[in-house]
Order: sequence, then C-alpha cells, then structure tokens
Amino acid sequence: MARTPTAAEVADLRSVVAALAADPGAELPRPRLAGAARTACALLAARHPGGTVELRVPPFAAVQLGVGERGRHTRGTPPNVVQTDPVTFLRLAGGSLTWQEARAAHAVRASGIHSDLAEVFPLPGATA
Repeated sequence: MARTPTAAEVADLRSVVAALAADPGAELPRPRLAGAARTACALLAARHPGGTVELRVPPFAAVQLGVGERGRHTRGTPPNVVQTDPVTFLRLAGGSLTWQEARAAHAVRASGIHSDLAEVFPLPGATA
C-alpha cells in the first residue's frame, strides 16, 4: 500500500516545486529535494497503484506505478523503467517542464514500450 504523505510534506513539496518553477537552477538543500521527491513519488503511487512502470529518482526514491491499461507486472523489476534526476522530476510534477521537453533535453531515460509517463504530469497536488 502506498504511503500517505502528511500535510506538511505536501506543503514542502509545493514550496520546492514553486522554487524550481521560478528558477530551474535554484540550489535547494539536499534534504528538501529528497523529501519533495519522496512525497511526489508517494502521491504518484497513490494515484497510480500497480507495477507496470518503475520510476526511479536517484538517489532519493523509486516507485512502481500502474499507468493506463497496461496490465500488471508481478515479479521483479517491470520491463518499463523511467529514470530522471530530482530537479527534472519535481519540475515535471509541478508542470514547469513537460514530458516532451524533458525527453527532448535527454533529462529523462525511458525504456520499454509503456514507459511514456506524459499522462501523469503535472501531478495534481504538487502545486498550490
């Protein structure tokens, strides 16, 4: 079962997302980036339970998601894997960066025929 973020964690996520929307190159403290990435992953897992795609945000978080009508993978790492850095992930979550822009900039690595996560971003709840 997905972890439910606290109101304080969601508020901090929104604060980090707003800071990155205002300045994508902002130097945010590592603990704030980690907390925001983990909270966004928890919100995604709650919205998209399942195991068809593994989203990795190293070094802070990873989550398996069920996106669309793609069936369910039940053992090991799903064949569809998406990996990105925390800043790109949080900008995607907040909507200041689109999936297509992130892919064009090679800021997201996605493998597998069902690894397109455009439909999950921006993440409801990540912005005020």
